[in-house]
Parts: sequence; C-alpha cells; structure tokens
Amino acid sequence: MSQVDCRTLCFSIFYYKTQKYLLTTDIRVGLLYRLTQLGILLYLLWWVFLEQKSYQTIDNSIESSVISKIKGTSYRNSSDSGNNFWDSTDFVLPSLGENVFFIITNLIMTPNQRQTTCAESPKNPNAQCSQDSDCPKGKSVIRGNGVMTGNCLIAGGDGSGTCEIFAWCPLENSPHSKKIVLENAENFTIYVKNHIRFSKFNISKTNLREAQSKSYLKSCRFGPDSMDCPIFRVGNLVNYSGNNFQAMAKDGGVIEIQMHWDCNLDFTTVCKLHYSFHRLDNSNSVSGGYNFRFARYYQDANGVELRKLMKVYGIRFDVLVSGRAGKFSIIPVVINVGTSLALLSAATFICDLVLLYLVKKRRIYRDKKYEEIVSHKKLPV
Repeated sequence: MSQVDCRTLCFSIFYYKTQKYLLTTDIRVGLLYRLTQLGILLYLLWWVFLEQKSYQTIDNSIESSVISKIKGTSYRNSSDSGNNFWDSTDFVLPSLGENVFFIITNLIMTPNQRQTTCAESPKNPNAQCSQDSDCPKGKSVIRGNGVMTGNCLIAGGDGSGTCEIFAWCPLENSPHSKKIVLENAENFTIYVKNHIRFSKFNISKTNLREAQSKSYLKSCRFGPDSMDCPIFRVGNLVNYSGNNFQAMAKDGGVIEIQMHWDCNLDFTTVCKLHYSFHRLDNSNSVSGGYNFRFARYYQDANGVELRKLMKVYGIRFDVLVSGRAGKFSIIPVVINVGTSLALLSAATFICDLVLLYLVKKRRIYRDKKYEEIVSHKKLPV
C-alpha cells in the first residue's frame, strides 16, 4: 500500500456521513412502509400496553398462606378391622390442613403385628434357602422385612424353603384390593382458604369474598356457575384434571391445584383469581400412582406392643399459589414508548432494502442514495 493510500485511510475516520432523503413514487414500497409502521404501532398499543400491561410496575413476589379442611364420612364393612367408620380424622393426612394433603381412597391393612419370628415372604428371591447356612444370623434380607435368625424353614418336599426372620409378624398382606375401599371419597369436600399479600403495594387479599356468607359456603360447590366458591368436591377436582376418579382411586395419584392471582391496581384493588388443575404423576409408568405405609401402635392385655400396619393408596393434592400485581408507573411507560418509537426505524430499513436490492430500478436508487462529495482541500502529503 502506498503512502498516499495509508494517509487517506487514516484521515477517513474524520469523514462525516449524513442522511440523504429520496422521494419515490413507487406505491408498493409506500404501502409496505405504512403497513410496517401500522404493525409496529399496533404492537405498541395492543400487545405492549393492553395485553402485557407494560405501563405498570410489577410485583411477582407473592406472600401466601393456605389452609385446607376436608369433610366427609365413609363406611367400610370389613372382617379384618374393627374400624369400619371413617371420618376426616381417619382418611386425611396430615390433619393440620396445609397446602399439601393426602386423602386415602384404598388400603391394605395388616392388624395385630408384633415383634417375633416368622418366615420371610417366599416371593423374595433373597430369602430362599435349602439349609441353615443360607440364612446367616443377624443379616438383613435385601428388600425384605426383617433380620435372619439363622434358620431355614423347609416348606416343601423338594428341600427348598424360606429363611426365618425376626420382624413385625405376620408380614404385610400383599394382595391389592381391586375394589376401592373408600368409594365415597369422591363426595368428600375440600375447603381451601388462601390469604395473599403483595408487599410492594401493601395489599392483602383472600379467596373468600366479603359478600359470601356462612350459609353460602355451606351450600356452594366450585364449578362453572360458581367459580368464586372455595369449596371443591374431590370427584370434580379429579375430573377437572382430565382423569377418572374410580380409575385413579385404586392406585392413587398426585393432583396440582394451581391458584393464580392477577391484580390490576391502576384505579382499584381488583384481583382476579384463576384456578387450574393438573395431574402430576405419570399414570402410565411403572411407578405411577401414590402410596405409602404407616402404623398405629397399641398394647394388648398383657402389655405386649402391637401395631396395625396400613399401606394406603390415595390422592395427594398440592396447592400452589402464584400471582402478579401491577400498578401504573411513568418509568415503564417512557421506556416502552421509546423502545417502540425506535422500532419505527425498522420500516425505513426494510423499505431501503427493497429499493436497493429487490426492485428493477435498484441501480438507479443506489446511485441516487449514495453520493460522495469530494472536498477541494487536499490531503497532506
């Protein structure tokens, strides 16, 4: 590169480039220009301000408290249990009324268990034996119910048997009832009381309307005609999640009750509450459903500790609360208006691309748009 070219390149940083306006009578380009401007303005007015309410300052940090109460009764005619009548104290866990609660719909009950020796389940391959040495004393049975005593209990003429264990005996009843134990559970009612607060705006709300009386709460049920009623029928909740109660009650499941608050504080403190319901567990997988075990302990007449083991199936409800509160503020208005006005330059940019590269007379437009004025002052040599 010559010395003159280097000097020209260096001094080019001091050149000034100004805009040059061209007027074209091409109606197609003019129509494209106005339509692009109209689209940007509609985006600003409809989407940014009306739909997204971007003229507001937002508070998404909702403070929430949930209290739940379940009511209902059920009668179970069973020969293995003396507790045939069930109320909310029996079938709701925990009974404190939190945002996560469990309603029993089916169960396997094993009464009168005590700590003694018995044979491990023959279905457990780790407990099968043919001699005492196969059952080392003090070793826990893998995926079993107790600790081996060192004895092999031969059960058949083929010389095979099952290890004896020290555990809570008799072992758990394994058959899973095909008939739902608490069939009436779908008629149980759930009262969900929710209190929220948006600290940024210092407002508090509850899902119990002030106009609602005690007599209304006793008779109302949440549904299409009473969307503000905080009392839900269990069977309806399962249906709202897209499932069938009878099918779900056998193996259990998990349902989410989503409560979303939308508060518009521009002129009043109006808050809209929206409910949605979803099943969270995968009913088609091997681990689908929901169950767990718990026991109730007591003593017999001789003071021996006994327990009643229950493997319960049921529906777990998770109440999740989210919310948004917004109020007019001049700062987001200025920011969004400025951003949208800057977008209007996109209309000019698009039309310039059309004129310079797409139309037939693009070479003429290009020559007219870019024009270099050479200064009479010579560059230093």
